[in-house]
Amino acid sequence: MAKDLFHYDQMVEQALRGVVRDALRKAGREGLRSEHHFYIGFATQFPGVSIPDSLRSRYPEEMTIVLQHQFWDLEITEENFSVTLSFQKQLERLSIPLAAVRSFADPSVNFALEFASAEAPAEPADPAKAPVPLQPPPAAAKAGDTKASDGDGEKQSAEVVTLDSFRKR
Repeated sequence: MAKDLFHYDQMVEQALRGVVRDALRKAGREGLRSEHHFYIGFATQFPGVSIPDSLRSRYPEEMTIVLQHQFWDLEITEENFSVTLSFQKQLERLSIPLAAVRSFADPSVNFALEFASAEAPAEPADPAKAPVPLQPPPAAAKAGDTKASDGDGEKQSAEVVTLDSFRKR
């Protein structure tokens, strides 16, 4: 398989974070109407996350906040959002980079997104746990049995596999 030089997975993740940003912007402008409310889970140790120490000690890795009726001063930029929430009758300001968001949901309309952990390595640390590409079963080679080769006699990496070879008989 060719190396993904376009990093499509990262493009998709950025696009989905744009959905979160746009939903927050709309809520900031218009408020949350009807039954809409947001659950936002984020990594508390992510660089740029600013939350009170009392919350960081209670939620050392991940925290979920709810934006529904009682939130104030929601501000959204391209890279982060800030909001004031009440914790034990005390107003606290939180500032969260969008890249720290791990989950976003609006249960009123059955909408939810999950993001890869910000701390997850791009490649598996243990090569034994790395995903292994599937190889077609030997029966698949009989179906086409026409392997293309270039002038040097090297085998092409792409193969045609018929679905019949995977069906139960």
